[in-house]
Amino acid sequence: MTRRELLQLAATLPLMVFIDPYPRQALAASTRSPQHARWDRVLILIELNGGNDGLNTLVPYGDARYYHMRPRLAIARERVLQLNEQIGLHYALAPLMPLWQQQELAWVQGVGYAEPNRSHFRSIEVWETGSDSRQIMDVGWIARLFANNPPPSTLAADGIVLGRRDAGPLSGKTIRTIALEDPQQFLVQASRVSSPTRASSNPALAHILQVQRELTHAAADFAQRLEQSPSLQASFPASPIGRQLQTAAQLLAAKIPVAVIKVSIGSFDTHANQLGHHERLLRELAEAIVAFRQAVREAGHWDRVLMMTYSEFGRRAGENASAGTDHGTAAPHFFLGGAVKGGLYGAAPSLMDLPEGDLRYHIDYRSLYRTIITNWWDLPGAMSGLSDHHVIDCLA
Repeated sequence: MTRRELLQLAATLPLMVFIDPYPRQALAASTRSPQHARWDRVLILIELNGGNDGLNTLVPYGDARYYHMRPRLAIARERVLQLNEQIGLHYALAPLMPLWQQQELAWVQGVGYAEPNRSHFRSIEVWETGSDSRQIMDVGWIARLFANNPPPSTLAADGIVLGRRDAGPLSGKTIRTIALEDPQQFLVQASRVSSPTRASSNPALAHILQVQRELTHAAADFAQRLEQSPSLQASFPASPIGRQLQTAAQLLAAKIPVAVIKVSIGSFDTHANQLGHHERLLRELAEAIVAFRQAVREAGHWDRVLMMTYSEFGRRAGENASAGTDHGTAAPHFFLGGAVKGGLYGAAPSLMDLPEGDLRYHIDYRSLYRTIITNWWDLPGAMSGLSDHHVIDCLA
């Protein structure tokens, strides 16, 4: 069987993401998961695609330099949702304020990496692989983590990708990742693939056949759990991120066992006419998150869910001539969930210290990942590229 034939066979597997039908045995670790790992906990990754403007998200309204550098784009002081005497939220994030007041929302300030790259393609690759600026990797940081610490086979999937069909941190040769837009559509399409009974001595073909068997089993498990799950009472917005988080809530309410669910919203690439576009995206994000939280709390799963944002970079400190902002470096990101210790973490980048007009980062983005690995899943932190970074004490 040729490689083209194998790829054609792999393409018949509906909605299942496997980056390469040739399994790389060198990546396979022990089939036994760590004894004390918390595989009952779920990570919701929210990709802010395009590079979110951090200064107009977590607003330094107490610094006059902010208003001087952004005469058209700065959020008026009276509209900022104040978190303290210096920092506040964009007014479009008002739905998140009750979560802040209940200390379920933690903002991590000044997140970035050394020698930042302003290319969308390269910088998101850095973020999604957990690499250094000059280090090239082709395996996502979660896929690498799970290769070293395999989740139990009782999970329906290691990860589920909703919305954009880009696995990102879940890209790898050994991770079991399902991509779907709608659970019912997945069931219909997956039901068309019959579970193969034949075996093969060809390792690559055997892998493809095993993928088919796993897909059929996952679809059957999904169907049974979805049929038994209660209907969601929360009202979700009709935006793309609203639909994605509604699907995520349905999967959790159905008690479908999975370690990671990835969603995305964008584009935040606001080079021109930023104000209205950015406001809409932030409002859609906040409204979808609040609906998701309500649904998951009603289903009794909020304390075992952790949400985290990531984006390829922030924007420049000053506005450009097109009433927008250009590619920058550091930006804030948040953790959100029932087990989060809310508050502000790290230091806001100084607007008096702007190398080449960019915000200086204070927290390496891989500290977010180390926090998840160590304090969320209780997994060993020793993994290439991540073990040298500190844990942010924002989880109970």
